[in-house]
Amino acid sequence: MQELVLIQLGRTLGTESARELARARKSGEFEALLLECGPLAFRIAQSVLRNVADAEEVAQDALLRAYQKFDRLRELSRFRPWLVRITFRLALDRWRSARRRERREIEWAAPEQRPSLPSTEEVVSSNAFYERLERALEELPEKFRIVLVLAAMHGYTLEQVAAMLSIPTGTVKSRLFQARKALAEKLR
Repeated sequence: MQELVLIQLGRTLGTESARELARARKSGEFEALLLECGPLAFRIAQSVLRNVADAEEVAQDALLRAYQKFDRLRELSRFRPWLVRITFRLALDRWRSARRRERREIEWAAPEQRPSLPSTEEVVSSNAFYERLERALEELPEKFRIVLVLAAMHGYTLEQVAAMLSIPTGTVKSRLFQARKALAEKLR
């Protein structure tokens, strides 16, 4: 991933918020958090979008939003899960937008052509299965989807996912189980 660069945009803050933000920026807290979590933002975006260029843009947007709203963060220990949520939501928005655009273009080009239902062999051998999987993932509630993406698709341990999202390990286990069960039902 290319080095991520943020440019501060001019804005006005309340005096107390501005002091806290200035103190955090002076002490280099944001930059330290950025170095630690910047690659994670890219990996989250990459897992959703499966496109390096789009993932870099989304990660950059997520880091910019985090920078702009850094003064609203109450606890620095919550930065990582906060950034994960921002990145995940931005990536999903980008992915959904691309899918809608793709569908519109297909319908506009040939509205009378409707694809027939593929056989089981065709589904397994083609990318249709992966598209069904992506749609099924999209339909999962966000709290299940993010745990599934982090644990099952990125290989993070349950403890690492729990730390990233600031939730108990037992909750991660439960959500992962429920996510897998719901995903299996949607794919049937």
